Amino acid sequence: MKVYTFGDQSKPVMMLFPGTCCYWKNNFGHVIEGLKEYFYVTIVSYSGFDETEHSTFISELDETKKIEQYIQEYFNGHIFAVYGCSLGGSFVSLLLSRENIHIDHAIIGSSDMDQTSKLLAKLQTALVISIIYPLITGKGSRLAKKFISKRMNTQDENANYRKKFMELMGIGSGIDFFFISKESMKNQFCSDLYTKVGQQIQVPHTTIHVFYSKKMGEKYRKRYEKYFKQPDIIEFDLRHEELLLDASRWVKEVCKACQIV
Repeated sequence: MKVYTFGDQSKPVMMLFPGTCCYWKNNFGHVIEGLKEYFYVTIVSYSGFDETEHSTFISELDETKKIEQYIQEYFNGHIFAVYGCSLGGSFVSLLLSRENIHIDHAIIGSSDMDQTSKLLAKLQTALVISIIYPLITGKGSRLAKKFISKRMNTQDENANYRKKFMELMGIGSGIDFFFISKESMKNQFCSDLYTKVGQQIQVPHTTIHVFYSKKMGEKYRKRYEKYFKQPDIIEFDLRHEELLLDASRWVKEVCKACQIV
């Protein structure tokens, strides 16, 4: 695991956690400039997903421990704010529930918060990774690549959102993801499904904000209310992580939640 840093170290620390199987530059590269005007920006690059390392993603819990160790070593165990994109929201939740470090403002970015048994997690992972791995890395199934190419070029009301969201994941970015192994993808996706984050999470002197994308459905609001006690749910009439696709608006909403501006 690596952490990339940007900006003025005297400013409040903001740590960003990428989504499922995402490369940090694709996920957050477009928001760095706007964000570092207000924060010292730090971005986690997960084990197995960084080209400068020869590592494998083991599990969500294993990676959480590495993140805690980094925060304890470089920030004395206390950072101002975090944002978890999709899967990243699970990391934020684990950091909060374990209480080994302290966060003032924790933002959950329209995460689905799926939780299931190990058996069902393995079955779901086998299906999903058989599609996602060749799409992101360009290795394997021609059928999957043909399918995604067709979807990318389908013109409907969701076409622009779909294209931008796939770019967020690195699909069609032109980057060679030779360094991402299928094992890392499987371990990340699967452990996210079966790792329990706790319920009714509440930490003294921490505000938990949820960027709730209403177009995902009401069931997600209920999940947020299940996993977090009295969260600050901020509603957007948008789809999954659609807010993050608009860099200037996203930065503005992050600052507002953290009471920076």
